[in-house]
Amino acid sequence: MRFSAITLAASVLLLGACGGDKKASTDTAAAPAADASASGAAAAPAAGAAAGGAAPAGGAVAAKPATGATHEVKMYGDDKGYRFEPANFTVKQGDAVKFVMVNGGPHNVAFDPAGIPSGAAAQLNANMPNAASELSSQMLMNPNDGVTVSFAGVPAGTYNYHCTPHLAMNMKGVITVQ
Repeated sequence: MRFSAITLAASVLLLGACGGDKKASTDTAAAPAADASASGAAAAPAAGAAAGGAAPAGGAVAAKPATGATHEVKMYGDDKGYRFEPANFTVKQGDAVKFVMVNGGPHNVAFDPAGIPSGAAAQLNANMPNAASELSSQMLMNPNDGVTVSFAGVPAGTYNYHCTPHLAMNMKGVITVQ
């Protein structure tokens, strides 16, 4: 009898842990509602955001949607090497950067905690939808897969980023936030 109760409790916990979100599209952007309605996909809360727009519990930082321009960065791995184009550029606070995988994947976008302004990590991580780990996006596997990172609510400064699978091949760049 005791074994049955333990097995039942473990099963309930396991099933509860497996009930994750479904991915609505290949672009995991914390995009404005207009973008989601234009594509016909329902917008899912970004990583770090609570459902229903409420503030996250436990002192976590809420994702802040971009309020400015969206800059596109293409991710390549071909006969010219592994690279971001452009790799180094400047954005304004509130802008977003959409990273799009073109070829040579898998690619991701990761920010080095030592290579970003002090106090930026929590907000930047919250602004990275479906983050695979701290300051790192999920892997982009197919051409045209993308991830959009909002730079709303982050301090001005330089943000060093790279593609983890291709860091040894010098696939890195710098975003300057003004």
